[in-house]
Order: sequence, then C-alpha cells, then structure tokens
Amino acid sequence: MTPVRDANPAPSPRPRTSGGDPAVVTAWSDLGCPWASLALHTLRRTAAERGQDLLIDHRAFPLELFNRQPTPKHIVDAEVVMLGAHFPELGWRLWDAPAWEYPSTVLPAIEAVQAAKAPEVGGLRGSDQLDAALRRAFYTEHRCIAVHSVILDLAEGCPDVDAAALEAALARGAGRREVYEQWHEAQGPDIQGSPHFFAAGGYTAHNPGPTYVFTGDLYDGGLPRLDAYDPAWATALLDSLAD
Repeated sequence: MTPVRDANPAPSPRPRTSGGDPAVVTAWSDLGCPWASLALHTLRRTAAERGQDLLIDHRAFPLELFNRQPTPKHIVDAEVVMLGAHFPELGWRLWDAPAWEYPSTVLPAIEAVQAAKAPEVGGLRGSDQLDAALRRAFYTEHRCIAVHSVILDLAEGCPDVDAAALEAALARGAGRREVYEQWHEAQGPDIQGSPHFFAAGGYTAHNPGPTYVFTGDLYDGGLPRLDAYDPAWATALLDSLAD
C-alpha cells in the first residue's frame, strides 16, 4: 500500500543515494509494506546467488505518517496472500498470533533500523540485518515488532548489531529524528513510494518487478492482482554497482 502519487512525477534533480557511494543501494521503504519486503528479498537473494557484497542504506517511507493512520490490516492481508501464494519461499502467511498482538504501528521498528546505522551499533550492514529480521518477524513469525523488547531480541540475532549499544541508542531517542527528516524529504517528487531504490550512476526504480492491478478501491472491497513478476531488475541494479 502506498499513498497516491503523481503518475508522472517531475524528474529527480539529484539521486537520493548515500553520498554518491557507488557500492551502496539506497532503499526507501516501510517495514509494513509487503511490496517493499518482496523487493528487498529479491535483491538480497540475487546478490547472495551472485556472491556479490551488498550494502543497503535504508531510508524511511513511513506510510502511517503519510496516510495519517495505521496501515489497514485488511490491505496488508490481501497483499500478503497474493504475494505469498506467488512466492512460497517467502514463508508468508496470514496473521495467526492473537489479534491484540498485531502491531498498530511500525514506527519503533523503523526508528531502530535507523538507529542501528550508527557505526558503534552496526553500521549499514547491521542496519540491513535488523531490517531483514524485523520483516521476517512480522510476515513469517507474527511477532509484534512495535514492542521494544521484541526489537532488541531480534537485534541479538543479528551478527553485526551490538544489541546493548542499540538499546542505549534507542533510550536516547536515536532514530526518531532521522525518520521524521526522511518522511519530510520523501514528500517531494523524487521518492514515489514504498519501495523506491536509488544507486549511484542515476539508477532509480519505484516498486520494480511486478505487473499488477487493483480490482477496485482497496478501502471498499478492491483486491490487488499480480499478473507477472520480473526479477531481472535486481540483476540490473547489481550490475550497475559492479560497473
């Protein structure tokens, strides 16, 4: 689910990358966005199959701030069923934990991913590991990733994250300012939704791979329909990094 954007946005005046570092992919996304989680899975899996090192700088595209509400569960459920059926290797399934454990917000988790970027906590590698762990916990393990203790428990399982340093950083409010700054930046025309990938050399792609339609208004019984998915975008992106 993404907020409505201009179908023909103005050209980006500058790439939203990590200081132009040619080795880094910048990924704007929301943890609760199934499309973003599929795209990141595709990119990480393709890099692993190629034996190519991948560094991702995660930026926040917080849907609940854009839309002024929690991302509706019935929309996430519809996308999880659709994408999970097409890609069983994801291990996604409908939420089967107690209803009261379903997260009404993912902002604490998004803030933790930002806080983990600090070199003393985990840097970009640790931040990406935490992002992947949080997505797996939400979509596959059905854990409430809004809860502080769950976030820290997941951090303990990330090889490059110092969970104690993350806990101290979150206690100081680390990550929150970055999320709000990134939200304001994402309101411009450059970033079109969750996910949107940028890399040095001018690479940019919003929700690459799927061909899909909505059968109607998602708030009024409409459903998403995935017609095709082409993972070649991940190869093209990784080739651009190698070049």
